[in-house]
Amino acid sequence: MDQPTMMETRRLAADTTLLGAYTPVPGHGVLPVNAFLVEAAQPVLIDTGLAALREEFLAALTARIDPRDLRWIWLTHTDPDHLGNLEAVLEMAPNARLVTTFLGMGKLGLHGLPVDRAYLLNPGQTLDVGDRLLTAVAPPSFDAPETTAVFDGRGRTLFSADCFGALMSAPAEHAADIPAGELQEGLRGWSAVDAPWLQWVADVRFHERLEAVSRLGAQSVYSSHLPPAAGMTDFLLRTLDDSRNAPAFVGPDQAAMEQMLAQAGVA
Repeated sequence: MDQPTMMETRRLAADTTLLGAYTPVPGHGVLPVNAFLVEAAQPVLIDTGLAALREEFLAALTARIDPRDLRWIWLTHTDPDHLGNLEAVLEMAPNARLVTTFLGMGKLGLHGLPVDRAYLLNPGQTLDVGDRLLTAVAPPSFDAPETTAVFDGRGRTLFSADCFGALMSAPAEHAADIPAGELQEGLRGWSAVDAPWLQWVADVRFHERLEAVSRLGAQSVYSSHLPPAAGMTDFLLRTLDDSRNAPAFVGPDQAAMEQMLAQAGVA
């Protein structure tokens, strides 16, 4: 896989659809880039995919729902792989409010994106979407301070944003399809890239954050950067804890990058 690729849209539960894609990470395999549609009484789109796949993403979304029926767009944070199609979706979904935090709203303004439809929700607060409450959660690992994960208490599902992401050798349908050792290595590798500060966090404080997630009782974890993981929450939490001892990530310098490009036949 040498370019971002949209995968086939599929249902994860009766009311939850995965809008998944993969993007290559040179020298490290591929990384999932997921968005999710929760067809609650007031439908919710969680993140908006890659701008490079705009046509494919919007086609996948509109095949599942008339965007005019969307009531909420929950932006976990303002990185490009999460807000890639936000402006287009907002235009197609005139009845939708944008769930973010005060800091997230400020960053959206810096991006030149519309903030007049923002609905501010802090970690610990809930959003009533008609047939369930969605809770904003501060995940134990993140790369942007405005990040809020989403816990769906009705489905016992945690949409964990960047937390529990993994670099992978190839796409997989479920996290459980990946051999445990390979998955652990991928999870540790992603944590070193996405949250290098984890190695500086005191055990007691970090374990408090892990325990807070454990107490949610999530039966499934739907990360933005991992195939869907059912019945694996304890494994993911343990591996994230172990990841704090992984070697720090050091990317290629210019000379190494030029060598990689030459080997790939790129002028």
